Amino acid sequence: MDVETAAKCLAELGNPARLMAYRLLVRAGDEGLTVGEIQRALDMPASTLSHHIAHLVGADLITQRREGRTQRCRARFETMDALLDFLTRECCVGETAAVSAALSRSPAAG
Repeated sequence: MDVETAAKCLAELGNPARLMAYRLLVRAGDEGLTVGEIQRALDMPASTLSHHIAHLVGADLITQRREGRTQRCRARFETMDALLDFLTRECCVGETAAVSAALSRSPAAG
């Protein structure tokens, strides 16, 4: 995962309603939840939830699939794993190594 993708994911999860919906879907596992189930669990108007789901889909954090007359949402665990890996990849490498790595990726270093 690159910095831009990670920033987009984190920005979308920075909204409390989206974070609650995402965590609900993570807890639901591979089966996911219907939009109606999410709406009832979060006690949120359908139009508001639709707006938040669109943001999560746009960041590739969740998927939606039509099942008859309902939409089922699922967390994209691949994206979650990639984001967590991005955030922890250089854990404990040391301050000097981290600063050197950041400087080497800086546009000013080019």
